[in-house]
Amino acid sequence: MYHKLQYISQGNTIEEQLYNIHQALDAGCDWIQMRFKNQTAKDTFALAEAVKFLCEEYLANFIVNDNLYLAQQIAADGVHLGLTDMNIAEARAILGNTKIIGGTANTFEDIQNHVKNGCDYIGLGPFRFTKTKEKLSPVLGLSGYLQIMQKLQTNQIKIPVYAIGGIDLKDIDPLIATGIHGIAVSGMITESDEKTKTIQKLNEKLYANVIV
Repeated sequence: MYHKLQYISQGNTIEEQLYNIHQALDAGCDWIQMRFKNQTAKDTFALAEAVKFLCEEYLANFIVNDNLYLAQQIAADGVHLGLTDMNIAEARAILGNTKIIGGTANTFEDIQNHVKNGCDYIGLGPFRFTKTKEKLSPVLGLSGYLQIMQKLQTNQIKIPVYAIGGIDLKDIDPLIATGIHGIAVSGMITESDEKTKTIQKLNEKLYANVIV
């Protein structure tokens, strides 16, 4: 089963990214999605190589955001594709069945399409306004998640759904109650002065009702 907490990396330079990712891994995060936008191919490749090495060391999942060919080139665990990126079915044909493919969704229809095309998990959002993303889809809020998760249940569509976008610690219990699988966060971990404590608290909440 997929881990319930994803860290989406932050940082404008290779050094910043590596520092933040290393800190998150050190604090107990075991799923890293590398997001390094508007950078040169050379720098992105250099970062991805270093992150892959780190994730192997910490036995963490390593997902590359948006860049399918980079994920393939460095043999990452998978790729996460946005709504305007490559089609999931096309990505699956290139990566094969052993790699993880995640897809961004904003509506029930988005999820339906992703599932039909062979997606493994969904990043559903944004939950609330977030500065992390430049072109933000309509904010869903708790009621949006509730409606979409109920539709998935009614249509018997089963896929791990991660909430994303400006999530705070206090949001986790009500979000989990909607039926989501987990959360994907960036700022909450990057900006935390006590990352280990933050990740412990997040995991406690995320795994509270899970029977192992």
